[in-house]
Amino acid sequence: MTLGIIGGSGLYDLDDLGHAEWRPVTTPFGEPSDDLLFAEVDGTEIVFLPRHRRGHCLLPHEINYRANIAALKLAGCTEILSVAACGSFREELAPGAFVLVDQYVDRTRDRVRTFFGDGIAAHVSLADPSCKRLRGRVADAAASEGVDVQNGGTYLAMEGPAFSSRAESRLYRQAGLDVIGMTAMPEAALAREAELCYATLAMVTDWDSWRDAAAGAAVTDILAVMHENVAHARRIVMRLAGSWKASGEACEAGCDHALDHAIITPKELWPQMTADRLRSIAGRVL
Repeated sequence: MTLGIIGGSGLYDLDDLGHAEWRPVTTPFGEPSDDLLFAEVDGTEIVFLPRHRRGHCLLPHEINYRANIAALKLAGCTEILSVAACGSFREELAPGAFVLVDQYVDRTRDRVRTFFGDGIAAHVSLADPSCKRLRGRVADAAASEGVDVQNGGTYLAMEGPAFSSRAESRLYRQAGLDVIGMTAMPEAALAREAELCYATLAMVTDWDSWRDAAAGAAVTDILAVMHENVAHARRIVMRLAGSWKASGEACEAGCDHALDHAIITPKELWPQMTADRLRSIAGRVL
């Protein structure tokens, strides 16, 4: 059970790692955002991938989400913690707060949302898209580091790259959503198709634009908050990795068997090329 970490805005590398080496990983779905960092923390292997590439070179819609998830799967990861910056719709989630997301609302538009298609149809369940067991482990790691984390919250995934209008922001707030970002979808859905346990640690950097007195999300303000957020996120990630132990038990949420009843197309109708490509993420059932 290897832990994979996807670093979001501001988190492009990890420090104080043993046997650390950046390695390229090629997938049938193209190139991931960057090379993968293979390293050890207290004897436990982890794999790190900077979502926006080192130096933050990729906009959210430019990211090859399929290649990122496939690369981590091919690297042996079974569980993925995604770290992502976000805006807040809640007074109680001020800039600097952390949320372990348990639900997502997908409002992205121009992204490939599935590994399947091209002759093989599949439909996974996203009723509970975030792994409860993994969230619990992250919450424990945060508590050990003295970082307050809200375990549970709904993340609105927007297309970007522009931030919300006030009308959009107020609509999402009235709908009862908690935070907003640009990268958790289709990442979470693809992780489910790849039968990976997945959770998002969302770092609140701003109030989005629903407040009358606020000017709305601005990069300069976000970066000021992000520096402190990232420092806390690094501590949580290092604590999680340092205490990581393979449970040897199946995921209670069924993340590791998400494809058991998902593929509809009869095997005799599978195009060989499509099946070969899918084996990188769905080899257990193919």
